[in-house]
Amino acid sequence: MSHANAPLSLEGRRRLVERCKTRPIAHVAAEMGISRACASKWVNRWRRPGDAGLRDRSSSPHRSSNATPAWVIERIETWRREHKRSAQRITDELDELEVTINRRTVSRHLTRLGLAQRRFIDPGGDNNRKPGKISAHWLGHMVHLDVKKVGRIPDGGGW
Repeated sequence: MSHANAPLSLEGRRRLVERCKTRPIAHVAAEMGISRACASKWVNRWRRPGDAGLRDRSSSPHRSSNATPAWVIERIETWRREHKRSAQRITDELDELEVTINRRTVSRHLTRLGLAQRRFIDPGGDNNRKPGKISAHWLGHMVHLDVKKVGRIPDGGGW
């Protein structure tokens, strides 16, 4: 998306097309400070669908040959809702079914499904984690340290 004063905002593109109706594209492009190829692109887009061709278009593809199959997304949702499995565990289990998928892709699908965080799965806040007990193996095995800044050092260091 362009800013309001850009030479080729929506209004700038309309001005470009109006000027190119009576004058050569190369002259209008030079006046507006853009390349002839860019000016030709916008004039040609206007000639095909009209004013709708001057609007910004999405750069995302219409379809993806590598899209995740619907049954895999259903399996991801089922494992997350019923078993509260993490994205990494879901990825590993899909790998056992010989479906290679990235963990980031699984987490992206969980976000789209509204299941990205554990609190979204169970409104009561229950989870499947059990607290463990921390115990030292011998005296001095675990030491607690308090760290504080001494002096007037600003956050991030200083010079």
